[in-house]
Amino acid sequence: MIQEFKDFIAKGNVMDMAVGIIIGAAFTAIVGSLVADLINPIISLFMGGTDFSGMHAVLGDGEYASMAEAEEAGAAVFAYGRFIMAIINFLVIAWVVFMLVKAVNKTKKAEEEAPAEDPGPSELDILMEIRDSLKK
Repeated sequence: MIQEFKDFIAKGNVMDMAVGIIIGAAFTAIVGSLVADLINPIISLFMGGTDFSGMHAVLGDGEYASMAEAEEAGAAVFAYGRFIMAIINFLVIAWVVFMLVKAVNKTKKAEEEAPAEDPGPSELDILMEIRDSLKK
């Protein structure tokens, strides 16, 4: 059983998947920073200084200056701004993955359409040439 497990882990598909998950986690951090640090300020600029991540509604009684203060007090918070940020993150990640897949497919298609190298005459062609030259 241990040998079967080792064989399973050693297969290329499992290793490729593991590498993909690790790269994906790192990529998610990069996209999160891209959205939070670059895209949000631009959106905020066009929205008149609105910061999506802080948008919320307190469900129930109480007045709180910020979402963090409401959460700290244990109030029920409807944090729709975080949801908007999650949608923006998803769209950015989906766009980048789409572009990567498109580039990979284009590369594969170019490789498939590349003319095959001329392998030269076949064995049959050479034998026929030898036969013809012996007839002369």
